[in-house]
Order: sequence, then structure tokens, then C-alpha cells
Amino acid sequence: MSLHDNAAQHPDTSARQLPVGGFVIDAEGREVPITEDMIQRACSELEENRQASDKPD
Repeated sequence: MSLHDNAAQHPDTSARQLPVGGFVIDAEGREVPITEDMIQRACSELEENRQASDKPD
């Protein structure tokens, strides 16, 4: 097994928690760094909502 194969089987999730260059303000007025994981979750939710709205009534 090569290093590349091992990396593909066990993705490094620590990079998903690093700030990607922006902040959101939480309910208490604190700046919260936007992470890759936050973006991925938001995109997934958008796609789920889009697919739900595309279904015929």
C-alpha cells in the first residue's frame, strides 16, 4: 500500500477545522472563524433543499 492510497482511505479532517478566511458573528456578538467543515455542511444543506424543491408535488 502506498502513502497516497492510505491518505485516500483516511482523509485528514484537521484541515477542515482551519479558518478559510472569514468570520460569522454568533448570537453573543463573537466572531467565529468560518471553517471548511462549515462550508461543506452549508453546501450539503443547500443541495438537500434544492433537491426537495425539485420534486413534483
